[in-house]
Amino acid sequence: MRPDRPATRLAGYAHLPRAYRDLHILHSTVDAFGRAHWLLTERPPEPRAQEPYDAVVVTVEDGRTYETHLSAVRARFTKLDALPDGGFVLASARSRRDEEHVQVFDALGRSSSTFRVGDGIEDLLADAAGDLWVGYFDEGVYGSDELSWPGLRRWSSTGVPLWEYKPGPEHGTISDCYALNVDTRAVWACPYQNFPLLEIRGDRVVRARKNPVKGASGFAVHADRVLFFSPYGDDHSAIVDCRITLNAVEPVAYGRLVRPDGADLGLRSVVCRGPRIYVQEEPCTDWAVLDIR
Repeated sequence: MRPDRPATRLAGYAHLPRAYRDLHILHSTVDAFGRAHWLLTERPPEPRAQEPYDAVVVTVEDGRTYETHLSAVRARFTKLDALPDGGFVLASARSRRDEEHVQVFDALGRSSSTFRVGDGIEDLLADAAGDLWVGYFDEGVYGSDELSWPGLRRWSSTGVPLWEYKPGPEHGTISDCYALNVDTRAVWACPYQNFPLLEIRGDRVVRARKNPVKGASGFAVHADRVLFFSPYGDDHSAIVDCRITLNAVEPVAYGRLVRPDGADLGLRSVVCRGPRIYVQEEPCTDWAVLDIR
């Protein structure tokens, strides 16, 4: 696909203060309320070690910075998100079937509960109510842990299973939950193999729209518009702007996403929240945002 409009610049959003730049970044995210978080340690934990370690979550909100010190952290290959009560949830992306690999911390940084949600976590995103939406990659979906087999699930912040994806007449099984967008009133997913745009409200898929845009790493949704970022193709900074109809997604424009200064993007991760795509490039000290509203 060839761009048919000028490049779209990201806007600077949040940055890790320089005072923390000598610490090791385990994970970073932007939560349901727009707060940016970094999980930091003095040194990387040994991947195969069992010993717990101490960490600090640095939160940046509207230019203000504050710390939450966590004790006895056990997660490796860590996923992090914040909970509405000021606490945090951490999870190991890979786990054994007998391992309680999800750890919840209260607002004072104390471990309050542990449980498991399944192996092969691609995304772990808390919604504004504190429920955890977990998308799984293929090694989890096709692995030995039945908790991961649905490909997408919702859990309470205490580990109670609340919902799991089930195939329907117009949407098949999930092999890999490629892209997940957790908004206030709806959750959207774009899974492999056919990449339908799934609209989830309450406890059901209310619409599965046919989607010609394959393999996007993230997307933003607002009203009747969806914008896909980095689909399959040679240009990993490509964006496809689409119109949402009753049963399908229709591309209307093609472009590229670039840094706030106009330079090309490098290796990055994304977090998708409703109309916003948050983008973080290595070395993971800054977040930028595209808002399609």
